[in-house]
Amino acid sequence: MKAFLASLVESSFYSIQKLSSTHCCAIKRAYISDVYVSNRILDFYVKSGFLGHAHKVFDEMPHRDSVSWNTMISGYTSCEKLENAWCLFTGMQKSGSNVDGYSFSRLLKGIASAKRLDLGHQLHSLVVKGGYEGNVYVGSAIVDMYAKCERVEDAFEAFQEISEPNSVSWNALIAGFVQVRDIETAFWLFGSMEMNAAARADDGTFAPLLTLLDDPMFYDLSKQVHAKVLKLGLDQEITICNAMVSSYADCGSVSDAKRVFDGLDAKKDLITWNAMIAGFSKHELKESAFELFIEMQRSLIETDVYTYTSVLSSCSSGEKDQIFGKSLHCLVVKKGLEQVTSVSNALVSMYIQFPSGAAMRDALALFESLECKDLVSWNSILTGLSQTGLSEDAVKFFSCLRSLNVEVDDYAFSAVLRSCSDLATLELGQQIHGLAIKSSFELNEFVTSSLILMYSKCGVIEHARKCFEQVSSKRSTVAWNTMILGYAQHGLGEVSLDLFSQMCDQNVKLDHVTFTAALTACSHTGLVQEGLDLLNSMEPVYKIQPRMEHYAAAVDLLGRAGLVNKAKDLIESMPLKPDSMVLKTFLGACRACGEMEMAAQVANHLLEMEPEDHFTYVLLSHMYSDLKKWEEKASVKKMMKERGVKKVPGWSWIEVRNKVYAFNAEDRSHPLCREIYLMIEDLTLEMQWLDDQDSSNYGV
Repeated sequence: MKAFLASLVESSFYSIQKLSSTHCCAIKRAYISDVYVSNRILDFYVKSGFLGHAHKVFDEMPHRDSVSWNTMISGYTSCEKLENAWCLFTGMQKSGSNVDGYSFSRLLKGIASAKRLDLGHQLHSLVVKGGYEGNVYVGSAIVDMYAKCERVEDAFEAFQEISEPNSVSWNALIAGFVQVRDIETAFWLFGSMEMNAAARADDGTFAPLLTLLDDPMFYDLSKQVHAKVLKLGLDQEITICNAMVSSYADCGSVSDAKRVFDGLDAKKDLITWNAMIAGFSKHELKESAFELFIEMQRSLIETDVYTYTSVLSSCSSGEKDQIFGKSLHCLVVKKGLEQVTSVSNALVSMYIQFPSGAAMRDALALFESLECKDLVSWNSILTGLSQTGLSEDAVKFFSCLRSLNVEVDDYAFSAVLRSCSDLATLELGQQIHGLAIKSSFELNEFVTSSLILMYSKCGVIEHARKCFEQVSSKRSTVAWNTMILGYAQHGLGEVSLDLFSQMCDQNVKLDHVTFTAALTACSHTGLVQEGLDLLNSMEPVYKIQPRMEHYAAAVDLLGRAGLVNKAKDLIESMPLKPDSMVLKTFLGACRACGEMEMAAQVANHLLEMEPEDHFTYVLLSHMYSDLKKWEEKASVKKMMKERGVKKVPGWSWIEVRNKVYAFNAEDRSHPLCREIYLMIEDLTLEMQWLDDQDSSNYGV
């Protein structure tokens, strides 16, 4: 009869109705008093997730053995209810039941998940007292507990206590060193594991190791690990392959990641698809990311939150991106994910990249509708206001954050300081600098880089250098890049290039922004050959593929030197199709060199690409004015009027006693405008007089 009841319990797995009926049958037949039957019922209530029912059965059991206690402890640790599991363990000790290796290992697993080092220490002492520290299962659980609590030295000591460590023991220790990003020790342990006959590397070994290989400098090591995986016949293990896709993408080889992805065929799971989309997005291969997402939809692969956050990060300012991004927004609403904070944050980040003013309003509407805002939500809006030129609004938003007692972190400080840079409000920037010091963020690399930018744009390059010196020893790429750019904008190109050389000498990681800053320095200082050499060495020497902004900087470099034809040759030889940024830079160079015919061709192309952008119309109009071609200028003005394009007026501002005064052309809104214009006239006359003096001194 007991065997019959056991079979009934097994057949009713995951069916609470059948399980309850079997339970009633056991009570009716008086078999519930049998420990074996009760334990079976208890076990399947736990495995079915009905812990409340299980605990009721446990409380009503007239006799309990160690299996009864261990089953309940295991159930609560699996559901991450450590306090309940700990109480049961304490009760087990008091009841006199035999606390065995299974009891210790299951409870240690719960402690590891909760990272409760205090309880871990207590349990470890009981393990030693009971003589179980050499047991491979208990010892492995102790190693795992210390590793997950980031006490790798303690984990290593516990590992050495195990008489014959198995693969689980080795994997737990390796994962611990992976968690603290100790690459050298993690791979040393992997080598030691290979020499141990009792342990064999598996997916639990390779998957964590591959997460460490997330930089182009580790590309060769990734290939070696991949070769080892192939040698051991683990190339179809989905966990390893997923980690391999992410690792190759992080190391800069999207083609290798795609090769692993394609090799899985029907074995791909959701993580595989997400890893590949994330890889494409990280490398700005947005078309590939979009196509893969569409393929997921056609293949009826169920998407999740991570899928949407990854693909949304690929949507930038292009017209096609905007259409695709809005379609994704519709899908998010259809899936009922619009109130998922991470997805909503990704949508906000997407909208703030779109160029229209309406996009920022959409981002704000999303932010307002989000019920559970986190720090990323607030920072996304603050960053959006800063990036879209709404700097005054960004400063006001920052003040609002502080008044609402919302936590202000390094991203918030960085964004508001960049707004101060755009407004050139030195006094306000200094006040926020003081607040950053008070909040212990002054040494954060992003805050420091924003401080460098703020002081540079406010003309106080010495203060910028002082901020830089505080973090330069930390090899902060962001701070180095900003300092190089700051010197470049101050016309100190030689100093910029000297800093670039120091970056290389000190092994500070170079990125695409580094080269943009260095090329800008060459452009502002007229170092033509140095700039071209830098551009040509990017891919072969530094393994960084030139982007559109690098070519734009090089075109600007040649244009400023009057080498318009060479700039044209560079554009024609580019491996990328020139975008509006490159063409606008070239158009400015054509105007400066008086190349009217070439400028007209470029302008016509730009007008087709961006018919609503005022920049090309205005520059073309000014060129015709310079050449006194009034009919052509009138034609451009007429075209602007017909297309509804309006020139965005330029603004100037000055900060006086912590107050910003803004002016545009022929502005007469200021109450002291009469005195201001009189002063401008006086200054103009004085400059003309000084210019005449200089001319007479040189005999002109």
